[in-house]
Formats: sequence, structure tokens, C-alpha cells
Amino acid sequence: MPNVIVSDTSCLILFYKIGELDLLKKLFGKLHITETVQKEFNQSIPNWIEIVEPTTDVQKGLTSYLDKGEASAIALASELENSLLIIDEIKGRKAAKEMGISVTGSLGVLIAAKNRGHIQTVKPFIEKIQKTNFRISEELIERVLENVNES
Repeated sequence: MPNVIVSDTSCLILFYKIGELDLLKKLFGKLHITETVQKEFNQSIPNWIEIVEPTTDVQKGLTSYLDKGEASAIALASELENSLLIIDEIKGRKAAKEMGISVTGSLGVLIAAKNRGHIQTVKPFIEKIQKTNFRISEELIERVLENVNES
């Protein structure tokens, strides 16, 4: 298990929309986000989410092709040893991986929650997600459900 969990905005918004923000607390205990991510989230932040600012200029280079929240989250994760970054956007995931950062997405969070016994099944969460504006391909849904033996 990574020492530090850093989240981009999309995961927070998604879990908030489906009424499952506390699942992140159950799974990780504490999350780290940047002030930019907090502003994009635009909701009050629970006390188990800590706002930490990157101290390097890494995000300046990233903002040329990523949005500010993603760039700041990647920059923060790059500074924190043994971190896991929760990020859904493909370009952001690719950039983070190229920098050697461990990444997962919102659906990866659901897989981990099931594997650790925090939820019984993933499918009802995916059904809730499908009622939001979060885009998720049928192929990805099938892969996730296969991964957790729910296909």
C-alpha cells in the first residue's frame, strides 16, 4: 500500500455525485489534494482530505497540455515518495506514468474497495456512475467486472 494517496478532481467529483465520498476514506484513510483540485471540486472538503501544495515547478510544464488540477495533482504526487495518484484522464495518466508515478482511476478505486472487503460488489457502483455524466466505455466496464468476478 502506498504511503500517500493523491487525488485529482474527477475522482472526488464522481464519488461525491454518487454519494460515496466516504468510500475513499474507508479505503485510504487520508487523501492529499492541491488547492487547485479543491477549487475545481467546489465542495467543502472533509477533514480527512489534506490540502498540500507542490513545492517544485513540475506543474508549470504539465499545464501546457493538461488542465491545472491534473497538473498540480501530478506535480504533488511526483514530490511525495511512494505515492499513488488517482487520476482518470488518459493524457494525465500517461504523463504521470512516464514520470514513474503509480496511478489508478476511479474504477480502480472500486476494485481495490471490493478486494479489501469495503464493498461487496462493484456493479451497483458502476450503475450509479452510468447515471452521471462520467464517460466510461462498455469495454472498460466489462474488464472491471471481469477483474472482480462479476461478469
